[in-house]
Amino acid sequence: AAVQRAGLVDALSDASANYTVFAPTNAAFATFLADNNFNSVDDVPVDVLQQVLLNHVLGTEVKAADVTTGYFNTLATYGTSTDTYIDMFINTDGLVINGGSNIVTTDIDASNGVVHTVDAVIGIPKIPTFAVANPDFSILVQALTRADLTTNYATFLEGDGPFTVFAPTNAAFAALLTELNVTQLSDIDAATLEAVLTYHVVTIGNVQAGDLSEGQMVPTAQGASFTVTLAGGAKITDGASRETNIIATDIQGSNGVVHAIDRVLLPS
Repeated sequence: AAVQRAGLVDALSDASANYTVFAPTNAAFATFLADNNFNSVDDVPVDVLQQVLLNHVLGTEVKAADVTTGYFNTLATYGTSTDTYIDMFINTDGLVINGGSNIVTTDIDASNGVVHTVDAVIGIPKIPTFAVANPDFSILVQALTRADLTTNYATFLEGDGPFTVFAPTNAAFAALLTELNVTQLSDIDAATLEAVLTYHVVTIGNVQAGDLSEGQMVPTAQGASFTVTLAGGAKITDGASRETNIIATDIQGSNGVVHAIDRVLLPS
């Protein structure tokens, strides 16, 4: 019913395609409708429904045995773009998508791809969705939500944006603690932690990897900038003259983009 209302029947019937579809059950749709105050699929605006459904479709066939933990481009698009695609994070430990939708049946073959059944509608992700879903960002989530900060950054990053976030991995935070000669995140005072966190948020919109240039000075929400170099691999030189590698790029959400880095950036 949703596919019909969204006008996607012909697209998903394309015999030349090779799709992967994560198909929510009736119970999953019932929960989605109730959570969003819709009485039926017919109450969902068509443009919204199209993007929600396309967020369940990959443009290539991926069987369960070929799934690895990581990010996959869906066919949902960012903003008004027609070629910037929203990502999903699949964790093979439990086969969970974006931290909230479980794959319950796999490898239902079709002539133009494969279907996997899921027990929850996969919502269009925002930046915090990726941080929470990926266990390698668990320390970042702890930092963003620390109770003594003046801002709950997880809530802030749920806003309209667009935001660009350079997200340090758990290993990056562990290295920072060693560098600062402290044992845990709580040893860093709130004012310092806030300055560090805001230094990872870029204030010039949805900046994808292709928008970065050699020697570019990138302004941050902290007020200072850092410098990007591309020769020999994309790197950031922060305000403390430390060099950091950009290790994953263009993790696209509906309100911005995330790039993973292997070191916590420090302003001067």
